[in-house]
Amino acid sequence: MVVQETRFASIRRRIEAFNPPKGPASWLYEFCLFGFKQGWACLFGGLMLALLLATHLFYPTNAPLYRYDFLTIAAVSIQLGMLGFRLETWEEAKVILAFHVVGTVMELFKTSAGSWVYPEPALLRIGDVPLFSGFMYAAVGSYIARVWRIFDFRFTDRPPYWAEWVLAIAIYINFFAHHWLPDIRLGLFCALALLFRRTRIYFTVWRQPRWMPLLLGWFLVALFIWFAENIGTFAQAWSYPSQKAGWHMVSFGKLGAWYLLMFISFTLVAALHKGRDEGEVKGT
Repeated sequence: MVVQETRFASIRRRIEAFNPPKGPASWLYEFCLFGFKQGWACLFGGLMLALLLATHLFYPTNAPLYRYDFLTIAAVSIQLGMLGFRLETWEEAKVILAFHVVGTVMELFKTSAGSWVYPEPALLRIGDVPLFSGFMYAAVGSYIARVWRIFDFRFTDRPPYWAEWVLAIAIYINFFAHHWLPDIRLGLFCALALLFRRTRIYFTVWRQPRWMPLLLGWFLVALFIWFAENIGTFAQAWSYPSQKAGWHMVSFGKLGAWYLLMFISFTLVAALHKGRDEGEVKGT
């Protein structure tokens, strides 16, 4: 079986082969390497955010192509370019497709329920949802799939596989059902904390594996996505009803929704990795 490699793999090997002096210089190098790898993992999402901002600031109002349609075409072009130039593997492209489908279904429901709106016209859309919106969810999936590979994730004390899926499905259903039934979000948070209270994620930045509680790792990524969402609403890619009179920062309460989405994302990527045991550490 041929293992897929991106162009980044050879670059990473050269960077990791560097041997700075021990002590503070080595610690600083590892810190910088961490930032570099995170930036590479965020490549798809970073390009999408840059497009949102650039088109908000500079896209001509009288352009023959709607801005949202331009964003859709640009997102597809980025995806094809990343595959064509081997900046992304086909496995990661499958993750993006899965997230695009999951995200678009949620978008169709949430926009119909008035949770948020897309204020600009578009031809490339399903209902009131422009097709570029699915790529915003895909950017999350792309990041998790890439960071999983780049940092060689391992886990200890993960709960049973079936329990993860049951909880992920319950969270996804609650995103819809809370519009008619009681919101069980607090119970879902408690279930997450109970199931993963002892779970550690091990990641290798350079030569030595590091670890943190998995619950903390999800929070840090959810916080980053919340910041990105503020950029997206500022760029009027979508807006919440409370922003109708003018832009303001997204409620900090949305961080909880992103945290729950992080768990769904984690579960999907774990399944697409084809082998939960590949990502586990036996012992500490």
